Amino acid sequence: MVRDPYRTDRGGRSVKLDYLKNQGITSPRVLAAIDAVPRERFVPDESRAAAYDNRPLPIGRGQTISQPYIVAYMTQELDLRACDRVLEIGTGSGYQTAILGELCTQVFSVEIIPSLAERARALLDELGYRCIRTKVGDGRDGWSEFAPFDAIIVTAATESIPQSLIDQLGVDGRMIIPVGADGGRQELQMVRKSATGALSTAPLLPVRFVPLTGAGS
Repeated sequence: MVRDPYRTDRGGRSVKLDYLKNQGITSPRVLAAIDAVPRERFVPDESRAAAYDNRPLPIGRGQTISQPYIVAYMTQELDLRACDRVLEIGTGSGYQTAILGELCTQVFSVEIIPSLAERARALLDELGYRCIRTKVGDGRDGWSEFAPFDAIIVTAATESIPQSLIDQLGVDGRMIIPVGADGGRQELQMVRKSATGALSTAPLLPVRFVPLTGAGS
């Protein structure tokens, strides 16, 4: 069996950062955040031996935790500042949420599945992430109470970008989102809103995400 070059040699605590660097992850802040978050805490017990493999893993209810490279890539593309107000759609295991919490002082995350939201919230609290707010809700609706957001990250695929998320993106804001049908072609896209409110969309890379569920899905 070929050994995964990403998998840690340090007791499962830290990822193999050289692998991410070789794949184009060069942001010191993102690499430090990846190194700081104990990924093995965010996967089921039966998957902990594979926590640092560079592949998605099931977390229950038909959902997955994205592979470490995709988490790092999406985070790096958002080019986050500490002062940014960030909205995450799809809390899932809470791993991506924790990475955001390492980088920004205002993180808001929405999860539609109550059991996943409750589990993630408990773990984030245990790990000391006081800058993160979570709620159970339809991610397509965003979180208007705290809009506008400097950045939005969507961790599930949708056939079209929800208008509510576009509306909640602030001036000079950026949103990274997988767009495409479940089981079909999906593309990670970067959406930017100019000072005049004009939108621009750029393709990034082909991906495979679970679908964004909720009303209209």
